[in-house]
Amino acid sequence: MGDGSSYTVDEALMSLGFGNFQIFVLAYAGMGWVAEAMEMMLLSFIGPSLQLQWELSSHQESMITSVVFVGMLLGAYTWGIVSDNYGRRQGFLFTALITSGAGLLSSIAPNYICLIFLRFVVGIGLGGGPVLSSWFLEFIPATNRGTWMVIFSAFWTIGTIMEASLAWAVMPKFGWRWLLVLSALPSFLLLLFYSVTPESPRYLCMKGRINDAMDILERVARVNHVTLPSGKLVSDYKIEFDEVSDSCESAHLVSMEHNSIDDDVDSKIGGIKAILRLLTPNLFRSTLLLWVVFFGNAFSYYGIVLLTTELSNGHSTCASKEMQPSHSNDVSLYKDVFISTFAEVPGLLLSAVTVDRIGRKLSMSSMLFISCICLIPLVFHQTAALTTAFLFGARVCISASFNVVYIYAPEIYPTSVRTTGIGVASSVGRIGGILCPLVAVGLVHGCHQMTAVLVFELVLFISGMAVLFFPFETSGRRLTDTVIELN
Repeated sequence: MGDGSSYTVDEALMSLGFGNFQIFVLAYAGMGWVAEAMEMMLLSFIGPSLQLQWELSSHQESMITSVVFVGMLLGAYTWGIVSDNYGRRQGFLFTALITSGAGLLSSIAPNYICLIFLRFVVGIGLGGGPVLSSWFLEFIPATNRGTWMVIFSAFWTIGTIMEASLAWAVMPKFGWRWLLVLSALPSFLLLLFYSVTPESPRYLCMKGRINDAMDILERVARVNHVTLPSGKLVSDYKIEFDEVSDSCESAHLVSMEHNSIDDDVDSKIGGIKAILRLLTPNLFRSTLLLWVVFFGNAFSYYGIVLLTTELSNGHSTCASKEMQPSHSNDVSLYKDVFISTFAEVPGLLLSAVTVDRIGRKLSMSSMLFISCICLIPLVFHQTAALTTAFLFGARVCISASFNVVYIYAPEIYPTSVRTTGIGVASSVGRIGGILCPLVAVGLVHGCHQMTAVLVFELVLFISGMAVLFFPFETSGRRLTDTVIELN
């Protein structure tokens, strides 16, 4: 804690509280989350429409979704390193530029190949989503941090509902091109207000730019109508380092000094060394388990979204092989997707209630196991109403789990590798997104519903078990700036 002559960013944020400044940061980062949710949700609508219009095979339809996740895999890795080395603002500026530009150009794609390429570029932009969540997290005081991150997650829910509403209103009358145009608008809003966004003071302190961090904290204090603690701002890194040097033998201190030099070199080199830092002994277990959980959440979440459209189509296709599916403008399809999208709301409330009360680990594991249970009846064909009901329940739980993992992930990494860690984990999650259309679309179209559902069951169960093996609970813990405190 501060001793009257100095204070840390954490202590400053506690003193500043959650005021008007953080509300602006929440609104801006939330708009980025809305943009990503809309771009992701539209995949479940344009695929079936394009399959009919351009006479695509089920494999080609799957590629429209998979290629976005390939781009996100590359983007999540890239933007995480960029934002850790050059700042959070640089990271989300380029993601907004790429997402909005490529998203708009997708609407005028003349053929399948052009559309695939442009959606790949959109995916690269969308890969920067975790940068905004880390940026917002670094402005929040430790008290009730989980609750505020759940509120941040509400913007994803808003985006999914907006996209389902847009699809229901736009697709039957105006087609998929107008849906792409309207879905790109939130990304343009990020560019409009970019000039007034601040850099993360925690990031600036970690980089040694104390004066710049102080300027931003003073700005926060003015907007929130509060005062900063008395004394001088100091970096958490310095305090953590001093604590280690006071309590450890000189040999250990030399090792820490060597590691700090390596950190500076890594910040310049980036690339593979940034990933190797995530695999150091202190972070190795958490990193590997987080990769498993991100993969499982992404694979299952987007798979359940796609199953909402594909299962009903799969029923009709398998029941009547001689008829091609013609669901692209089926109003009942949009109604079913719209209803299932509202599962995000109880999912959000569920995560809000559990994340701080029972902790991150128990929240995630229980939601993953319950989602697994909800899918069991779909191993066999059910009526349309029951199918929608079971998918609704599964989506409630998987969306709650996804909300919590995006809260937990930034909390287990120090500031020096936080967005890199989340970015790489998100990239692994995108691999799940790449593969899930092959199951949700390919197997269902091939009349292998039982196999498809069993695959999702297995992934959900393994993910739930992985959560139980996380080394520590982060609820109530303050954020760290270096790996020193994790020793």
